[in-house]
Amino acid sequence: MTYIVAMICVFGIAAGQILFKMSASSLHKTGSFFDITTATIICSAFALYGITTIGWIWVLQKSDLGRIYPLMALAFVLVPIGSYLFFQERFNPQYFVGVTLIIGGIIVAVKS
Repeated sequence: MTYIVAMICVFGIAAGQILFKMSASSLHKTGSFFDITTATIICSAFALYGITTIGWIWVLQKSDLGRIYPLMALAFVLVPIGSYLFFQERFNPQYFVGVTLIIGGIIVAVKS
């Protein structure tokens, strides 16, 4: 159960980053933090980060930080995938080599 909640936290952090990027784009377009769209996106990102932080604290009660923290590195994989899907950002082949190394490192760290 702890690993499931940890993975939900990782996805929440990644989604929060996507929301922060959306709020930055909205802010650039509107020029105001008080625009309803911009404010809604920013508040959603903060709320998601807050809920995720509470979940992460629960995870840390149940597991050793050194064993569970490597899962957070998955955010380095998920955020760029989201940036590709939502913002059409492109990556060169070297990026995918790095992603493979990150995933391999996570597997080694979690299995140790």
